[in-house]
Amino acid sequence: MLELLMGGMVKLADPFVLFSIFAGTCGGIVIGAIPGLTATMAVALLIPVTFAMEPVAGLALLGGVYSGGMYGGAISSILLSTPGTPAAAATAFDGYPMTRQGKGGTAIAVATVASFTGGIVSTIFLITLAPMLAKLALKFGPPEYFLLAIMGLASIVTLTSGNLLKGLVSGLLGLIIATVGMDPISGFIRFSAGIPDLYEGVSFMPALIGLFSVSQVLELTSEHSIVQKLGADVSTLKKAKLPKGLAPTIARGSLIGSIVGMLPGAGATIAAFISYNFTKQFSKNPETFGKGNPEGVAAAESANNGVVGGSLIPLLTLGIPGNSVAAALMGGLMIKGLIPGPELFTKHGQITYAFILSLFVANIIFLVLGLYLAPLFAKVATVSNAILIPAISILSIIGSYAISNSMFDVYLMLAFGIGGYFLHRAGFSLGAIVLGLILGPIAEQGFGQSLIISDGSPLIFFTRPISIALIGIIIVLLLPGIMKKEKKETVYSEIEAEVSIEED
Repeated sequence: MLELLMGGMVKLADPFVLFSIFAGTCGGIVIGAIPGLTATMAVALLIPVTFAMEPVAGLALLGGVYSGGMYGGAISSILLSTPGTPAAAATAFDGYPMTRQGKGGTAIAVATVASFTGGIVSTIFLITLAPMLAKLALKFGPPEYFLLAIMGLASIVTLTSGNLLKGLVSGLLGLIIATVGMDPISGFIRFSAGIPDLYEGVSFMPALIGLFSVSQVLELTSEHSIVQKLGADVSTLKKAKLPKGLAPTIARGSLIGSIVGMLPGAGATIAAFISYNFTKQFSKNPETFGKGNPEGVAAAESANNGVVGGSLIPLLTLGIPGNSVAAALMGGLMIKGLIPGPELFTKHGQITYAFILSLFVANIIFLVLGLYLAPLFAKVATVSNAILIPAISILSIIGSYAISNSMFDVYLMLAFGIGGYFLHRAGFSLGAIVLGLILGPIAEQGFGQSLIISDGSPLIFFTRPISIALIGIIIVLLLPGIMKKEKKETVYSEIEAEVSIEED
């Protein structure tokens, strides 16, 4: 292995390969920051470009796009509350409030460091433990995927900083919307109102852009600029230090991202929300989350980029893509004659290790660019809303249309934006709706397939070792949040009782 690793380093030292990584990473950051233009789309579009390139240079280009795209989504999410990628939705919960307080540069710097750490940790997992972890991923079946989705839905308890009932209703609304379209088990078309565009379900990205971007645009119409804290100077990042105490959060998020990333079909969005949930539940100041806590940004982004290396573990060792980006990368590998499996680490070992090492280089590139340009990015938040609102609206329309070249997606985005605005004003949680939309299909498919396997017996969820472990984690995640909310409600009741006694 050491000899192959050294050979990979020699191939990586080629100036053209290094330029390919740099170009791919920069392009990925730009694409990731534009709503709707995901890393999956970028990798798929660039595969034809790699036809005439050497295998190492072509794969390095795609690896740079993957890493840069996963990080780039945080920029628009933090500055404009417009997630460039679905996984960046969790980043907006605390990143955007930090921007409103004039700390946009700091938020981007935290996201950069967290993304870098997550990417490096997951790549180390990939280069050292790939075969062993791939075998573990194969033990996940429909029951485990159902419980993993439930674990993500447990985040609803933490996302609802106010009324728990409204939070649960929000999550239920997201789950209901997720049932629109074809049943994953029977193929029956549900709740589509006869509209062909809804036969495959509600397109997630337009819904996400509408809920986070358009609803926020409507909120900004009554304000002069995004930054609300008077006297805030977004350029002070060069003189200030990053918030302290983020190391445990980043380490935990990196580990969660690496583990969730290697599970086929799980994806970065689930990893980001699970990491955010863990961090908030075990924080000493959970009430500060959603109001501009850097830990929230660090938790989401470390898990987000931790998925990059994790998703390549089953791809390179077993030929099973961890997510849609990994599936596109698989196409790039096979075009070069590199069939996923044991031969990648033996016969084609030098090329494989050069590709893996290119991820290290890509992470270093976006770390330097992110930290250096963070103050410049943050100045976007000081631009007048008279300019920002039209710009965000145009980006939202382009992003929604570009997904499938459909005007229906644009109308869908506008409908979700207007609905999200009124729901947010009424105290409902947009984050919980997004969770329901993301995890609903995964939970439904896992539940249905599990019952088919067990001939309708629910005991299948309680007899498998990994399932039992996941149930234990779900209970651990839910109990603190519920107990804290009940305690808070009890305190409020006691205060109200004392006030009424004094008035009498």
